[in-house]
Amino acid sequence: AATKQREKEADEFAKESGDLKANIAACGKAIDAIASGMAGSFLQSKAADTLKQLLLTQQGASLDRYSREALTEFLALRGSAHYTPVSNEVIGILKTMQEGMEKDLDDITKVENDAITTFEGLVSAKEKEIAAATEAIEVKTQRAGETAVQIVSSKNELEDTKDSLGADERFLMELKKNCASGAGEYEARKQARSEELVAITETIKVLNDDDALDLFKKTLSLSQTSTVF
Repeated sequence: AATKQREKEADEFAKESGDLKANIAACGKAIDAIASGMAGSFLQSKAADTLKQLLLTQQGASLDRYSREALTEFLALRGSAHYTPVSNEVIGILKTMQEGMEKDLDDITKVENDAITTFEGLVSAKEKEIAAATEAIEVKTQRAGETAVQIVSSKNELEDTKDSLGADERFLMELKKNCASGAGEYEARKQARSEELVAITETIKVLNDDDALDLFKKTLSLSQTSTVF
């Protein structure tokens, strides 16, 4: 948008400055021709036609009535045969118009230069913004690529973890099953050993009884007697 506006302003300046330069040049030629006594030949030139058109513009309208009439009368002359020497008033009018147009040209040139400077500053700022945005895009694009790779890697790791978890869960189930079976076997062995301890305790008690000792002695004596015979 700024570029289009600048182009429009540049076109307007080119047209306006071109018109002013043509009018300034026409005034200069008229002044030189009048001062050198060659106004007749000037009136037949293209510069004279330019001055006539100038009277119809804003610069011509800004002249007072006397100055307009004097300049119009001068431009209405045809050829040197009908040429009536003009006073310095016409030269003064032309110089005044020339100076005014030169000032206008300086003013619009300054405005144009300021607009160019402003536009170039805007372009420079926007180019820096574009460069910064481009760099940010490149960084984020690289980061997005790295993130995508990390996502794929994480998904693969997740699948591996799921597989490992499934294997661990199956192992845990087998382990619980084996533990349950082992607990039953342990309880059975514990019960058997408890019964064995009771039996051993009862046996020791029986063996330590006096009647058992007498019986054991009698049995031992009888056994020895049988051996003798």
